[in-house]
Amino acid sequence: MNDNIDTFLDSWPRIQEGMLTTIYLTLGGAALAFVLAIVLGLAAGNRHLYVRGPSRVVVEFFRGTSLLVQLFWLFYVLPLLGYQLDSMFCAILALGLNYGAYGAEVVRGSIAAVPKPQWEAALALNFTAWQRLHRVVFPQAWVQMIPPLTNLLIQLLKGSALASFVLLQDLTYQIEQLRRGTGDTLFAFGIGLILYFVIAYILTLFMNVLEVRAKGRLGSGPSLREVLSLRPERIDQNVGVGR
Repeated sequence: MNDNIDTFLDSWPRIQEGMLTTIYLTLGGAALAFVLAIVLGLAAGNRHLYVRGPSRVVVEFFRGTSLLVQLFWLFYVLPLLGYQLDSMFCAILALGLNYGAYGAEVVRGSIAAVPKPQWEAALALNFTAWQRLHRVVFPQAWVQMIPPLTNLLIQLLKGSALASFVLLQDLTYQIEQLRRGTGDTLFAFGIGLILYFVIAYILTLFMNVLEVRAKGRLGSGPSLREVLSLRPERIDQNVGVGR
């Protein structure tokens, strides 16, 4: 066991570099996925077929094919066609396209779930289409989007482990090197489980903050300031008096 600890301490700087690579992949892929989810999700709910049709094709294609196959196509097949892409860019692009397609369904469903009277009220106020979406519909849909988007973000983090197949020295790669150095699979991948869990938990906390903030803006929950405040909630002393 002491030998395992010594090997782990010697490998720790490289493991930290692998964690940074995994974080870069996760954040880069998430940013691209979010943009694609918004664009494709809005287009998928459009009433015009020439807008809705292409978005549905893109969503179904990237949802219906394997992330690993998409990654291999970008990194190994495109060079055969004369397009050489950086491995980091390939991994971020594959993650963004794949999870962006899943996120598009979250966006489409959340916007469709906004009650119709909300749309009608915004229309009665003579809002433009952009104002209706930006001021009325999207803030309500955003609250519903966050929990499923949080799940997709954690799945994207775990999916980033496939980047080791395109020669990226991410966390999974470094954990495999630790396993080879120690010869102890249980120890090495136990460390890997803990480190992935820590990153996932931090991301989940961040998304929970976004959810609290979004609900606070709608008045459907405590504000972020109230949640973070150390002062206890004030109780009206007049409640119950005279009863």
